[in-house]
Amino acid sequence: MDDLVTERLILHPLNAGEAEAIVAGTPDDGARWAPEYPMDDDVAAARRFLRHREEGNGARHLGAYEIRRREDGYAIGGADFHGPADADGSVTIGYGLVPSARGQRYAAEALRALLTYARECGVARVKGDADHDNVASQRVMAAAGMRLVGEDERVKYYETAWTV
Repeated sequence: MDDLVTERLILHPLNAGEAEAIVAGTPDDGARWAPEYPMDDDVAAARRFLRHREEGNGARHLGAYEIRRREDGYAIGGADFHGPADADGSVTIGYGLVPSARGQRYAAEALRALLTYARECGVARVKGDADHDNVASQRVMAAAGMRLVGEDERVKYYETAWTV
């Protein structure tokens, strides 16, 4: 798959070697990582991606991505679909940015691009969640067009859905 390019970002789909480098914490040749990258969530996403490659049953996984700034090519975070879409066409997404890249609307820009991509791939619903105290992530999902659909004592749940 090709990179997804937005106004300020490149969403680069990871291949197995790049995912392994993230898990190891050592950039591939030529990779440019911001100082705080990868974070624990990036490592977890890379592991999920690699696990699906090993154990996948042939179901299409929409991937895991490095979020890179176009201006300098540095990886400043990541995003991933947590697996293939389920029988109802739903998939969960996660994302995160290194602290130095937060507050610049990069996350909402990346999320919007990934939602568009999911829709183009025939996904019916994308879900996300954020802890009650993670107001920034709640704002990102709302800014990307996701709507609050529920909450429990710990988490708020968001989604966006299309007729496919």
